[in-house]
Amino acid sequence: MKIAAVRENAFAMPLNNPAYPRPPYKFYNREFVVINYRTDPEALRAVVPEPLEVIGDTVAYEFIRMPDSTGFGDYTETGQVIPVRFTTPSGIVQEGSYVHAMYLDDNSPIAGGREIWGFPKKLATPKLTHEQETLVGTLHYGSVLCVTATMGYKHRELPHEPLAKAMAKPAFMLKIIPHVDGSPRICELVRYHLEDVTLKGAWAGPAALQLFEHAMCDVARLPVREVTSASHYIADLTLGLGEVVFDYLQHD
Repeated sequence: MKIAAVRENAFAMPLNNPAYPRPPYKFYNREFVVINYRTDPEALRAVVPEPLEVIGDTVAYEFIRMPDSTGFGDYTETGQVIPVRFTTPSGIVQEGSYVHAMYLDDNSPIAGGREIWGFPKKLATPKLTHEQETLVGTLHYGSVLCVTATMGYKHRELPHEPLAKAMAKPAFMLKIIPHVDGSPRICELVRYHLEDVTLKGAWAGPAALQLFEHAMCDVARLPVREVTSASHYIADLTLGLGEVVFDYLQHD
């Protein structure tokens, strides 16, 4: 293969049989269960990297069923998202969320999410099911149960406008790619948005959340102090591509 052909075709690994297709990626009937809870503010400050600033003492624990996603197929994801604030070089203050941890059961979005955006994805076994009048989310890392979440099914309809505004806010993550000598080759704060969002339904209900300690799945690092709210919603959307907003290798 000629050098020019390598350049033309190199967008993912392996070169001749990439783990995922080229973006964009569209998601249909994406089902979210999001449980918001209060945690230890010192623990939050210990895991959120500067120049992001923590807002308050809350965490959103998410279960997401993705039954129909272009390029990635049918899979389930779960993890923790933290409300943050970012001040741009021009002084504009943006409120959004920091993606702290994600666990899912499909190789293609793990590879694509880590390599393109820097999503902190790890292989595990999350599940989101409907059991009679209850939504049930679980996360196993190997054979070990790490998360149990429950929510009452469609107790109260939620207005779409506030949720749509929340989904329009940016999300941030830390993209780290090592050099061949093990030193960091890329260490960047990345921002992205959800695009073309169509909300199909949204509901609130009572919820409970338990996090269990595990050496390699450390969701309990941000312990549950109090569940404050929960939402269940379904949407079509496009996962927008990212942009670098801070380069850690270029700043002290």
